[in-house]
This record gives sequence, structure tokens and C-alpha cells, in this order.
Amino acid sequence: MAEQGFFKRRPKITKETSFDYKDVDMLSQFTTPGGKIIAARVNRLSAKQQRQLARAVKRARQIALIPNGSF
Repeated sequence: MAEQGFFKRRPKITKETSFDYKDVDMLSQFTTPGGKIIAARVNRLSAKQQRQLARAVKRARQIALIPNGSF
């Protein structure tokens, strides 16, 4: 039997999903409470979607909409 991982896999995201840095509620679904971006294999995102997510999260961090991750 396969062992369970640390993170629970999330439902697959549709291709039409766009990541906007101003949508903090949506971005917080893909980050830990500390502000780190969760891996694509856990989020079930494609490589292109993961890059778009990373870009949006970094922009939101830059203007202090979400935590930076360093305490």
C-alpha cells in the first residue's frame, strides 16, 4: 500500500483559471500560512499554471498584499 504524503492533493484546476495578484483569497489557497507557494504536484497545476501562480504571488508579496514568508 502506498503511504500518504504530508500534503493532501487538491482538486484539479481548470485551464481557464487566471491568477491575478490582486485576488488575495484565491492566492491564499495556493500558499501555506507562512506564505510559501505549495508545490505544483500538490496543487495539481500544470507547469504553465505554476509559473503564472508564482508570478502573481511574487507581485502580491512585493506590494504587501500577502505575507513575505520570512518572520
